[in-house]
Amino acid sequence: MHIAVEPSILYIGTPVVLISTRNADGTPNLAPMSSAWWLGWNCMIGLGAKGHSAQNLLRERECVLNLPSDAMVGHVDRLAKLTGSDPVPPHKQAMGYRHHKNKFGISGLTAHTSESVQAMRVAECPLQMEAVLEQVHDFGHRPDKAPGARAFELRIVRMHADPSLLTPGKPNHIDPDRWRPLMMSFCRFYGLSGELSHSTLASIPEEAYRPATHMTR
Repeated sequence: MHIAVEPSILYIGTPVVLISTRNADGTPNLAPMSSAWWLGWNCMIGLGAKGHSAQNLLRERECVLNLPSDAMVGHVDRLAKLTGSDPVPPHKQAMGYRHHKNKFGISGLTAHTSESVQAMRVAECPLQMEAVLEQVHDFGHRPDKAPGARAFELRIVRMHADPSLLTPGKPNHIDPDRWRPLMMSFCRFYGLSGELSHSTLASIPEEAYRPATHMTR
């Protein structure tokens, strides 16, 4: 029998994303997040409204969504309690966050120039999505307080993939058996197990889902 519960967070399980943005002084910022989902070549992400990444995204209107593999968990965790905000906001201070300017350096990751946006890519991430901002929405409405987060609708304008992830003979198809994303569930890291079953949806050619146009900057 089910019972009513009230977890503090509802991070049921989503892919980890390293979002890279451009600071006001032109230097790169990098932050881990896991509130993201895709539909076609658009993506919706959720960020704290006052966070450094959110402010960079609002100002620059572009970013890169870098998807780490499960083998990169150590690199990702080095960024867990760091913020680009200086001074560190009080609520983050209370959780043990500290300011660090060089996120790429401390995580041991490499900044790589993008092709369509100013924000840098993470060279070690097997999948990298250059994106532009389309719309912003306040998120987390409640009757007793103002929303503390924002939902950003992004349009992917360029995608890069490690060739080892591609299906042989199909240069635009990522093989799910080769792609091992890093997942976040209730603030803990997980990988994926093998395929459980062949979905009936897999009988539909993947090309049938391709948008008519998506690459225009």
